[in-house]
Amino acid sequence: MDYAHIRSLHIACASLSIALFVLRGAMQLSGRNWRRWRWLRMAPHVNDTVLLSAAVALALMSHQYPIAQPWLTAKVVALLVYIGIGSVALRPGISPRLQRLAFVLALSTVTYIIGVAVSRSVTMGWH
Repeated sequence: MDYAHIRSLHIACASLSIALFVLRGAMQLSGRNWRRWRWLRMAPHVNDTVLLSAAVALALMSHQYPIAQPWLTAKVVALLVYIGIGSVALRPGISPRLQRLAFVLALSTVTYIIGVAVSRSVTMGWH
């Protein structure tokens, strides 16, 4: 696969990852047990594996790596924050108020990740 195809795959997987998070988060916040659907438990893991593999391939093909590229470092750090906050939003037994806050913060973080990816700037073009 060439760079353009892998980039398209990465974008598609990122979009699906966000959509699956929104779906699971909405179900969690509405009190629906999304965990009873095996596909909804498994699909994010499969998709995110492809997403990460595409990201690594893009970094290798473009010779742009975290630490060397500040915008890419910001994406990786924000991704780790998103994973942590997102796991709180989806964790059972957490107060609904904390889940809502974590859900909004996770979506804000993923919005930042997208902005950094599009602008290739830690500040998303704001100076």
